[in-house]
Amino acid sequence: MSTIHLSETITATPEQFVAGLTDFGPGRQRLFPASSDEYLKVHELGPDHADVTEGSGGVWERLRYDWSDPHRVTMRTTDSNVWGGASGHTYTLTRRPDGTTAVDAIVVREGRNLKGRIIGVLLGSVAKGQLRKALRSTVAAIEARNQDERPAAGAARP
Repeated sequence: MSTIHLSETITATPEQFVAGLTDFGPGRQRLFPASSDEYLKVHELGPDHADVTEGSGGVWERLRYDWSDPHRVTMRTTDSNVWGGASGHTYTLTRRPDGTTAVDAIVVREGRNLKGRIIGVLLGSVAKGQLRKALRSTVAAIEARNQDERPAAGAARP
């Protein structure tokens, strides 16, 4: 099992980041390159949770999203062709005094078969940079989509 910790400081608000994470509409792959629109299926969508299948490149997982805490989004893998056990993602968002948001991400990958175990080992070691790059790509896309909604310098944020 691999547990990967990533962090970024972003200009988007926690609310904007959560809105990006939980936007399951067409074009999701622009925010999350590893979530191809052809794999995307929303099974259930509530005000603070969702049950979604997503993936790309032959790897898919069904995730239970929970964003009932406005500063934490959890995504637990409930089914997958490669991931099992404790697999999932947790994003913790902390509003900073300078108007930025600290994003702490924990990705847990527990392979359910040989392919998953191999990918999990790679993600926990040599391919960790790929996850960091993917997070930066997601952050950039969320910031770009919210550029017009950013508060003016020195303005109070909710």
